[in-house]
Amino acid sequence: MTAATILVADDDKAIRTVLTQALGRQGHVVRTTGNASTLWQWVHAGEGDLVITDVVMPDENGLDLIPRIKKLRPSLRILVMSAQNTLLTAVKATERGAFEYLPKPFDLRELVAVVNRALSEPATGEGNLSQQGDEEDEQLPLIGRSQAMQEIYRVLARLMPTDLTVMIYGESGTGKELAARALHDYGKRRRGSFVAVNMAAIPRELIESELFGHEKGAFTGATTRSSGRFEQAAGGTLFLDEIGDMPLEAQTRLLRVLQEGEYTTVGGRTPIRAEVRIIAATHRDLRQMVRQGLFREDLFYRLSVVPIRLPPLRERSEDIPELVRHFFAEAQSEGLTAKSLDGEAMEALRAYSWPGNVRELENLVRRLTVLYSQETIGLDVIAGELSDGDAAEPGEVAAPAESLGSAVEHHLRSYFAAHDGNLPAPGLYDRVLREMERPLIELSLSATRGNQIRAAKLLGLNRNTLRKKIRDLDIQVVRGLK
Repeated sequence: MTAATILVADDDKAIRTVLTQALGRQGHVVRTTGNASTLWQWVHAGEGDLVITDVVMPDENGLDLIPRIKKLRPSLRILVMSAQNTLLTAVKATERGAFEYLPKPFDLRELVAVVNRALSEPATGEGNLSQQGDEEDEQLPLIGRSQAMQEIYRVLARLMPTDLTVMIYGESGTGKELAARALHDYGKRRRGSFVAVNMAAIPRELIESELFGHEKGAFTGATTRSSGRFEQAAGGTLFLDEIGDMPLEAQTRLLRVLQEGEYTTVGGRTPIRAEVRIIAATHRDLRQMVRQGLFREDLFYRLSVVPIRLPPLRERSEDIPELVRHFFAEAQSEGLTAKSLDGEAMEALRAYSWPGNVRELENLVRRLTVLYSQETIGLDVIAGELSDGDAAEPGEVAAPAESLGSAVEHHLRSYFAAHDGNLPAPGLYDRVLREMERPLIELSLSATRGNQIRAAKLLGLNRNTLRKKIRDLDIQVVRGLK
């Protein structure tokens, strides 16, 4: 590779020095500046074969400079560096025509590799991509500045101006639909509809009608024509969540749509063009399902043009403080009391394994906001919320439920026996409920080891309502259990 002149703009002198040394060893000539105005003067004078710019500089935002550079010199490659490591930063850099976005702190070897690629790949001569609003207070679709999330942001930013089919993998609660919505909301189809359909929530016999629509008289009960999700998403994005739960017969029809680009309604004969972008998601191992014959191999490859794996929360625990602040801020914006966590409480959250991922964390923050009066939540509260012993496992509650069922049957038999098999006096419903209420509450308190907050949640009651019932029924609560 021939030597090139590289223009570097960054207000951090240490970064300018490191880049000068690293790129100089590659044989390049490096010119550095700490402001955007000098960079623009160099570019305007026709200098430089490549630009590396920071985002936040004393005189101008580096992102705002990119469109001017691309208009003046469309083929000049621009690399963007930023400590503002959010999805929106990556999106804006890509939209405005940056060749690559690198979050700070960056890997020096990766940066050198990107520089070499930018200098060696043929220039397309294209200007900046479509642009969106620049509001700094835009709601972030995804939260987190960890290295794992930075890689997700970079991939999503590259995919947004395309119509490529994307498969998102991830455990439940990792934010698969949020990633899909980000691809839509910041992509080329954002003016169209985002239509989400959960394959696991639709009866097998209705999936084809749900996806492709049906004609009047196509089957019993089809009294009118009904549009399907493909038609509703025309011009936009169709998100197929839990695609691993799609039955094989529906997989065959979906494959034909992806191959031919058109479909017919159930009972219809006229082909309809499928003008949608497909994004699918699953928490299952589709490769294993293919081997087991549960998922079509050809469909798997059609859907997995670009696979993305969302990391579970336990793999990015450094993002937890930012996520907690975000969820507390959301609750406050809804009129709830402002809350925060002390240092020990936050460390306890970071040490937790989070089997329910971000969704579990969000639910916890909601509980903390509503159920606790203190403005600063401490370790004692968090320890109680996260304690394995506090919450009953599903199997622990099953036995009380079976006991309740037996008790109800016993009561009913007793009532009918007392009336010689005839119907008892009116009011049976209220009498049974009154007699079952006390053991139900006692069993719930036992299952939650005396924790009234958790017992109220288990029963679906307001905490004050539960306390009143405990008082009225004279139920003895053993407190202080862990």
